[in-house]
Amino acid sequence: MNERLTDPLHARPDAAASPITHGGNLHDAATRYGIPYPRWLDLSTGINPHGYPVPPVPADAWRRLPDEGDGFAARAALYYGAPDAAHVLPVAGSQAAIRALPALLPRATVGIAPLTYGEYAPAFARAGHEVATLDVHADTLPATLTHVAIVNPNNPNAAHIDANTLLRWHAQLRERGGTLLVDEAFADVLAGASLAANTHRDGLIVLRSPGKFFGLAGVRAGFVLAAPAMLASLRDTLGAWTVSGPARHAVSAAFADTAWQVHMRARLVDESARLVELLRAHGFVTRGTPLFAWTDDARAAALHEALAQRGVWTRLFAPSLAVPSASVRIGLPGTEAEWTRFAQQLQEAMRAIDATPTDQRA
Repeated sequence: MNERLTDPLHARPDAAASPITHGGNLHDAATRYGIPYPRWLDLSTGINPHGYPVPPVPADAWRRLPDEGDGFAARAALYYGAPDAAHVLPVAGSQAAIRALPALLPRATVGIAPLTYGEYAPAFARAGHEVATLDVHADTLPATLTHVAIVNPNNPNAAHIDANTLLRWHAQLRERGGTLLVDEAFADVLAGASLAANTHRDGLIVLRSPGKFFGLAGVRAGFVLAAPAMLASLRDTLGAWTVSGPARHAVSAAFADTAWQVHMRARLVDESARLVELLRAHGFVTRGTPLFAWTDDARAAALHEALAQRGVWTRLFAPSLAVPSASVRIGLPGTEAEWTRFAQQLQEAMRAIDATPTDQRA
């Protein structure tokens, strides 16, 4: 299942008709490679394999409609460092906000990195915006850009833009009546990476998700941090009860458990170093966050294919007009048995790759 990357230079509203591939599509892999689903080792996402141990869900969480006076937004504001609860809107995963926000912004040209989370370019194109390739190394944004949507740290290549640069971008865009949208889905594992404290500023929107660091992707909860007027417009668009009672219970417990957070951050740093060393032993130069490793090595596509043939699913990003080289992202194994299996299958995959002529590799 190769990743189809939208080329931002050629994004059009009808691009929304094409499916967007995401990690975790294990049933597709099982069908393609003829390997039963239970036999796969899924390393295709950047989700923490050591998910937060959610305490039992109170019966009321199932019986009652979610109560927006339950302090959920305030707990998120405290955890993420937003100014206060008025600057936080809980949503059914940040995906819901990505789809809805472009229609709330004045139609203009939006800058999006050539290799990033694949939902942004189609979402903005669908809402009538012109999508242009963003130079992520620019200190001053081109005058043609009114909005910028950036994932920080980036998914999949882990590129990180410092807060001062992003705030300069925001100031430039705000002078044009534009908006800076920063997706911080992986920021929990990087100290000082967030702009959450600055979301009192008009024209700055920050998306946060407990799914990655807390390993709670299945609860479908996320948060939009922004000025109250923007959140009011988004609330009107999305409607009531966007986050279920059980999800609110799970995420609230995770936010409150600071001891688990401290322990997990240290554990993920150690495990990501272990993953990097396994890949470096075979000559792969990687970048990443504590939740995944990424490489655009010339053997990336061959590595993805060879591992898939052995029941190990990784995330392949195929070449596009804007990004001519293939790359692969690899998440963390969750148990010692999975680490052992990955190391063995990686060894076998590399033997197969080394035995294949270069011009015949995937």
